[in-house]
Amino acid sequence: MNLKSERRGIHVDQSELLCKKGCGYYGNPAWQGFCSKCWREEYHKARQKQIQEDWELAERLQREEEEAYASSQSTQGAQSLTFSKFEEKKTNEKTRKVTTVKKFFTASSRAGAKKALAGKLKAEIQEAKAPSPSIHRQASIETDRVSKEFIEFIRTYQKPGQDIYKQCKLFLDTMSHKRDLSIEEQSECAQDFYQNVADRLQTRWKVPPEKVEKAMDEVEKYIMTRQYKYVFCPETTDDEKKDLAVQKRIRALHWVTPQMLCVPVSEEIPEVSDMVVKAITDIIEMDSKRVPRDKLACITKCSKHIFNAIKTTKNEPASADDFLPTLIYIVLKGNPPRLQSNIQYITRFCNPSRLMTGEDGYYFTNLCCAVAFIEKLDAQSLNLSQEDFDRFMTGQTSPKKQESDTFSPDVCLGVKQMCKSLDLLSQLNERQERIVSEAKKLEKDLIDWTDGITKEVEDIVEKYPLEIKPKSQALAAIDSENVENDKLPPPLQPQVYAG
Repeated sequence: MNLKSERRGIHVDQSELLCKKGCGYYGNPAWQGFCSKCWREEYHKARQKQIQEDWELAERLQREEEEAYASSQSTQGAQSLTFSKFEEKKTNEKTRKVTTVKKFFTASSRAGAKKALAGKLKAEIQEAKAPSPSIHRQASIETDRVSKEFIEFIRTYQKPGQDIYKQCKLFLDTMSHKRDLSIEEQSECAQDFYQNVADRLQTRWKVPPEKVEKAMDEVEKYIMTRQYKYVFCPETTDDEKKDLAVQKRIRALHWVTPQMLCVPVSEEIPEVSDMVVKAITDIIEMDSKRVPRDKLACITKCSKHIFNAIKTTKNEPASADDFLPTLIYIVLKGNPPRLQSNIQYITRFCNPSRLMTGEDGYYFTNLCCAVAFIEKLDAQSLNLSQEDFDRFMTGQTSPKKQESDTFSPDVCLGVKQMCKSLDLLSQLNERQERIVSEAKKLEKDLIDWTDGITKEVEDIVEKYPLEIKPKSQALAAIDSENVENDKLPPPLQPQVYAG
């Protein structure tokens, strides 16, 4: 075999994917290049060798322990009886373990391995139908539902379905031990797993291409629902930081109007306005999905609503030149949560055949272009002067709204009232800014006036110092200093004479 297939832009020789042991089946990098059958054989050989080494080590330690125990004995008698019982118990335990190991590696056991595996698969199907009461099982309701749907689906494929189920279980077990790998390495493991499963279905089981695509959709749904909480926006990446930066950027661009982006959509038409709302709802709903295919479906529904809105507005089919500006406007208006994390998650873990072909891949590419445009948006992109762009970004002013007298007669009354309210709010905002500016200026004038008066008073006091004389003594009575007052005769009294 020297066929070559193109996957993710890389040419791969399919002969390099064959099992290292040369059995003719495809190997898996997660199993060190062996197929599942050869990997189990190698695993059993390594396990048997490890068991033998453990037994030899245990026997050596037991001999050393017995020798040390025997040398420490000072007497025989009762202690010898205890030691013999101890020896008998050790011998029985050893015989029982050896018998168990021999039974495990007998030919009959290997012959019944396939039957046991089928029984295990059947038991797991029954377990998925009736959830186990184990206290360790804490899977979410959605995970349980997806597991049941996956098992019911693979039962329709019979033997290929059993093979798919085994491959998925082994992949999940392998990934549970690779949590310390980088997200890029985990993405490579997932992409390799998708390719190996698709190749096995096509080459080994001869499954038709349409059924292979359907099976891969179910495999992706089952695998990524189980892996979602480990690989979506992991802490080892800067996805969360990029999400916050994009959200902050979109909030700062809230003033961008459809006219600036040349959006051929008129929201004054009720039908078009409803389509715009549905498109925004779909792009926001993307964050609530776990499977990459479901996230792509949300992007596709959003894009179809955009095309319908453009078609209704222009009365003609929409073009690609009309679609991208409208998608940018929808993203700015909706500000979807964790936008960068969702884009990175789809890129890393989606089935590559969906991203490289079909309408899902086309719409996803346009969304990536819209986000890149928003991150680099400047004054030239909106046909604005740098001064106006800076004032809009800082919130000093906003684009002038449409005046009420320019509305057409058939415009909805609610739209007119909304525009009037927006104009009134804009005027109130300008008035408030003017009042605040004047208040600050008045405060500064008062402070300057107080400082000036204080300085003038200080200069006058310094030039003409104020001297306050002490208070003069009170004037004394005229006769207060006459010491001979006591020798004076008493004052004359009026006399009355009878005539």
